[in-house]
Amino acid sequence: MWKRAEAERPPAGGREITGAAAPGVPGVPPAPRVQAQETEAKRHMDKDVLNVGKSVVFKGELSGHEDLFIEGSVEGKIELRDHVLTVGPNAKIKAEILAKIVVVRGEVAGNITASEKLDIRDSGSVDGDISSPIVSIAEGAHLRGSVDMQKKPAAAAPGQAPKPEPKLAPVPAGSPAPGGQRIGGA
Repeated sequence: MWKRAEAERPPAGGREITGAAAPGVPGVPPAPRVQAQETEAKRHMDKDVLNVGKSVVFKGELSGHEDLFIEGSVEGKIELRDHVLTVGPNAKIKAEILAKIVVVRGEVAGNITASEKLDIRDSGSVDGDISSPIVSIAEGAHLRGSVDMQKKPAAAAPGQAPKPEPKLAPVPAGSPAPGGQRIGGA
């Protein structure tokens, strides 16, 4: 048998909004349905992000195909070649890191390779060598190690061959170098 309470329930999913009483109530015309707009923050929250909490201790090789937010402790290797790694303010990482984008707000001891960007925030600390085409280090951040900011090779336009690197002729031993110095030999 039909129950009045079932007719007055809001639609499943909670994404539709109406401005009037539920359909089926006598004497009230149904209101047009309006889809709720999603905010940019909501869309970002729906994105696949794995969280490693403060109490989690992980030892070994960690790899994946989604963004990762670490608040705990990781020892070993972290590999997220096409994704974002965020090292939270409470995190303590002792690992080699390979990711597309790395954001450091906690402590990292180990080398970091970011294929797009490395961002060390004011609370971040890195003890190791870093390699990324774009490096951002905030005032108050700590870095001990070398920095390599080689850019990615530019992709050739379709149908064009990349320009060959100029080759230098070998210099025989004992030949004078520019400036009059001798190279190699006696």
